[in-house]
Amino acid sequence: MTGGEKALWTLVTVLAWAVLCLWSYRHLLFNSQPREGVVAGGGEAPFVLVAYASQSGTAEQLARESAGILGAHLPVRLMALNQVDDRVLSGARRALFVASTYGEGEPPDNGLAFQRRYLHGAAALDLSHLEFAVLALGDRAYQRFCGFGRSLQAGMERLGASPMWELMESGNDELWAAEGNVVDWQTRLRGFLPVAGGEGVAGAAQGAGFTSWVLADRRHLNPGSPGGPAFYLRLTAQGEPLSWRAGDIAVIQPATDGGGQASLREYSIASVPEEGAIHLLVRQQIDAEGRLGLGSGWLTAGATVGAAISLRIRRNPGFQVAETACPLILVGSGTGLAGLRAHLRARELGGATGRNWLLFGERTRRCDSFLDDEIRNWCDSGLLTRVDRVFSRDGEPLRYVQEALEAAADEVRRWVDDGAVICVCGSLTGMGAGVQAALESVLGSTRVEQLKIDGRYRRDLY
Repeated sequence: MTGGEKALWTLVTVLAWAVLCLWSYRHLLFNSQPREGVVAGGGEAPFVLVAYASQSGTAEQLARESAGILGAHLPVRLMALNQVDDRVLSGARRALFVASTYGEGEPPDNGLAFQRRYLHGAAALDLSHLEFAVLALGDRAYQRFCGFGRSLQAGMERLGASPMWELMESGNDELWAAEGNVVDWQTRLRGFLPVAGGEGVAGAAQGAGFTSWVLADRRHLNPGSPGGPAFYLRLTAQGEPLSWRAGDIAVIQPATDGGGQASLREYSIASVPEEGAIHLLVRQQIDAEGRLGLGSGWLTAGATVGAAISLRIRRNPGFQVAETACPLILVGSGTGLAGLRAHLRARELGGATGRNWLLFGERTRRCDSFLDDEIRNWCDSGLLTRVDRVFSRDGEPLRYVQEALEAAADEVRRWVDDGAVICVCGSLTGMGAGVQAALESVLGSTRVEQLKIDGRYRRDLY
C-alpha cells in the first residue's frame, strides 16, 4: 500500500468515527427527551405514567414538565388521558395525573373516553399494584371546582390504586404562586429521584419565558356600542420573534402602577407568525366599582402605544387544527373572533383547500361588525364559503350564534357528515354553553361527545 493510499484510508477511518460519534450523540439527546407515548430514561416496564387531561394546554404543559423532571432518571411514559388503557395501567408502577376541569365538573375533551371507560363505575380492572397522585386544575368561579380531578381521584381509588399523597388542587390564578400546590407537586416529584433534577414551573413564577414586545398599534373597534369597548392591538417583537400556531394563547404580564408585576391574564392570538406581529382583540373589563381589569385595563388604557409589553406564548393544542382539506365551522362571539381569525389566516396563507363557514355574534350591526372589511374580502376571494352574522340588540329574528346554528341544522349536519371540524371561541358561560346545547339539538349528544373524542369539536372558551 502506497503512502497516499494509507493517508486516504486513515482519513476515511477518522471520518467514519466522527459520523458514528455524531449519530450516537444525536441518538442519546433525542431519546433523553420525554416524548408522547414512549418511555424516556431507558429501561423496561414497569414505568411511571404521566397522563394529562387538558382543554387549554395548561395541564398538558405541567404534565410535560413533570415528565421532564422524572425522565432523565426514571422510565416515564407521557400521554393524553384518553390514550390510557388497561395495558398501560397494568404496566405502570406509579401514575401521575394532571387533570383540568372544564366548566361545571366536566372532563376536557382528551379525558372523555377515559371517564367513560374507568370513572362511570363499569370498569372491573384491579389496580391494587398501582400508586398514583392527581394534580387537579380548575377555576374557583365554578361551583364544582376541580370536579373532574376529584372524580379521577375517587375513580382510581375505587379501582384499588393507592394514593401517594392527598389530592392536590390549584386554581387558575394560583398556578405560578411560589407557595402553591404546583410548586409543591414538583418538589414531591423530585423526591423520587436519586439526584436533584430539573427546574420547572417555579422558574415560570419568576418570569421565565417572557420576552419583550412593543405595543405598535391600538384601534378602538366599536365606538358607540352598547357593549364594553373592544380594541384591536398589534404587538411586535423587540428581539427574535417567537413562533406560534393558530389557536395558541398570548400570556401577558401587565405592569402595575408601582412598577411591579401584576397577575397574568391570557388572550387568544388573532394572527399567525407570517404576519410579523401578534394581533389581539381585547375588551375592557370593568368591575362593579368602575375599576378597569388588570390585564384589559393595562392593554387598552394603561400602556401607551410604543410601550414595552411582557409576553410569552402558551401552546393550546386543544384549539389547533392540523387538517387542511377538511371543512371548518368557526363559531364565536365578541372578542372570540380573535381565535377564529387566526385559523382563517392560517388557511389563507397555507393554501388549505377545505371550505370555511363563519358564524359570529355581537350586539349591533352598526357598531360591532368587527373586521367587516376583512370578512367581506374573504367572502369575495372564496376563502369563506358561508358567513352568518347575528346581532342581539338589532331586533332581528335570530339574535345569537346558537340560534343561527339551529336555523341551519340541515347544513350543519351536511358539513359534519363531510368531516367538518367545529371550532368555538368566546365566552364559556354564555355563548359556549348555548352552542353546546344547539349542537346537541342538531346532531345529538352522543355524536357531539364523539366529535370531542375524535378532536373534531375544539373549543377556546373563557
